[in-house]
Amino acid sequence: MNSEPLVIVPIPALVTILLNRERAKGVPLTEGEVLPIRDNAVSIALPRDVAAHMAEERGYDDIDQDDVWAEWSAIRHTFDA
Repeated sequence: MNSEPLVIVPIPALVTILLNRERAKGVPLTEGEVLPIRDNAVSIALPRDVAAHMAEERGYDDIDQDDVWAEWSAIRHTFDA
């Protein structure tokens, strides 16, 4: 039996969901919008090593769900085109 701790992983990555929602809105998302998006994101529970492998395959780490607003606020400007 595998006793490795599981982690919750949004599918697709939360940063992708937030980016798409912000682009569709046309203006920056507010904290009041970001938190429910995170809370309602389709997610799966995976062993930590499988989640790490997914991030490696994807080519980037997702933002931390527990600090979603701060992390999104810090990186969202990098996607402005």
